[in-house]
Amino acid sequence: MILEAALLNVIAGQEIQFEKDFATAGQYISAIKGYIKHSLSKCIEQPNQYLLLVEWETLEDHTVSFRQSARYLEWKKLLHHYYDPFPTVQHYEAVG
Repeated sequence: MILEAALLNVIAGQEIQFEKDFATAGQYISAIKGYIKHSLSKCIEQPNQYLLLVEWETLEDHTVSFRQSARYLEWKKLLHHYYDPFPTVQHYEAVG
């Protein structure tokens, strides 16, 4: 299992619409081969910052199956204009 983590800084004042659009975008990521689950958490100290965690079966399920799909283009259209700066995505695997 691979854990994708992204710290999302949403343009201040756009949090409510971002959360609505993120709920819609969930249908696109969850339909991809190798997708396990995802969660979005809102920062208490910085209300325009979110933590996105996605579990994938393999790294390629995210980097190839999702990122090279038509569903990713819909995800991108819904969400990418909210970010400033654009997030860095990291991938993790369990130790031990």
